[in-house]
Amino acid sequence: MTATTAASAAYIVAGLLFVLSLAALSRHESARSGIVYGITGMAIALAATVGLAARSVEASAIALILVAMAVGAVIGLWRARRVEMTGMPELIALLHSFVGLAAVLVGWNGYLSVEARSGSQTEVPANLLGIHSAEVAIGVFVGAVTLTGSIVAFLKLSARIKSNPLMLPGRNWLNLGALAAFVVLTGTFVASPSLGELTAVTVLALALGWHLVASIGGGDMPVVVSMLNSYSGWAAAASGFLLDNNLLILTGALVGSSGAYLSYIMCKAMNRSFLSVIAGGFGNEGATVAAGAQGEHTEITADDAADLLRDAKSVIITPGYGMAVAHAQGPVADLTRKLTEAGVEVRFGIHPVAGRLPGHMNVLLAEAKVPYDIVLEMDEINDDFPDTSVVLVIGANDTVNPAALEDPGSPIAGMPVLAVWEAEQVIVFKRSMNTGYAGVQNPLFFRENTRMLFGDARERVEDILKAL
Repeated sequence: MTATTAASAAYIVAGLLFVLSLAALSRHESARSGIVYGITGMAIALAATVGLAARSVEASAIALILVAMAVGAVIGLWRARRVEMTGMPELIALLHSFVGLAAVLVGWNGYLSVEARSGSQTEVPANLLGIHSAEVAIGVFVGAVTLTGSIVAFLKLSARIKSNPLMLPGRNWLNLGALAAFVVLTGTFVASPSLGELTAVTVLALALGWHLVASIGGGDMPVVVSMLNSYSGWAAAASGFLLDNNLLILTGALVGSSGAYLSYIMCKAMNRSFLSVIAGGFGNEGATVAAGAQGEHTEITADDAADLLRDAKSVIITPGYGMAVAHAQGPVADLTRKLTEAGVEVRFGIHPVAGRLPGHMNVLLAEAKVPYDIVLEMDEINDDFPDTSVVLVIGANDTVNPAALEDPGSPIAGMPVLAVWEAEQVIVFKRSMNTGYAGVQNPLFFRENTRMLFGDARERVEDILKAL
């Protein structure tokens, strides 16, 4: 067996492991196995690639590759150990930017190795040079859009810049114009490759990526994360074509298609089209409603909340990003066990875009060892609220907003939400009466059957536990 055939066989094994990883990650019970499959597949892919490269490059180059891998591994392990679950969305967005940057560098390397040396290069046959040039332009464009778009998402998710959408005049026409300019520049680059055209494609894509995500409001950030995941996959696939690496093409296609489908699921959960998200989403400050216009809210103490829970037959907990910020998942799990031991039926209702990352709440609850079988998706539990004694809304806001169904003029009109207000009693854990991440006031807070429990969610849940 030659080194090339051995690498090809390793790539097939790695590709199968990546497919198994995606399949396993779709279920709570097998998610840990999915992570192991993915890590194993990537380790095999890296070993095969380095082994294949060792046959054609100098030892010093292999040493540089191994040093780079070691540095990346150390940084990755360090960040993975230090990052909190609340910081996971922005970390993932930042990691997507690295994929975009790598695609841009691979594209430029392809140009410098082939088109810039058209008189002496032998890597690409003359009859395939046009295809290679198109691959270079497309790879650089997708990578650059992913790079700056991911950086903006990181800045928004980490609150380094405002989450509100950038509302430039004619912003949709700017995006369409950028796409049209890309098509024209790619055509001219394929016809006559030059440094100027590729530089223009790169600058145009960097600006478009920045504007695309800057124009998307805070309420749509879960969609943005999955969308950027898809972009990074297509950027990797583009790099695979340039590097003639079948596994990179396969992996990029898997990530790109699964990210695109996840974006579709997120948009469907919010009753929005992908194009409407790109055009600028929830989070326009001008759409907020003053609290005074809604009525007066009613407060409750932890002791009174404990009394309601003690007398309840069934309880549904709907968590949101505020639970993650307060690190309240542990006490919430303790409260769940306490109530269950007392004969109260406790379940969790998870909105598809709860938190700032798809599956964010599920991971938090699994980390706190909440049983999987009582953690239900919105479609599974929404019809059960009318028969529920008490609902605990812990750190959620936009995903439990009745305005989405009752106010056609609301910025989130039509978005499917958890109908918590249909329960007998609703207790909302919140630090203040401020609006949620989408910047839209919530009429739930002023309903007759709603009680507001102010303060840090972790402390308030612990107070309820003491009272029980």
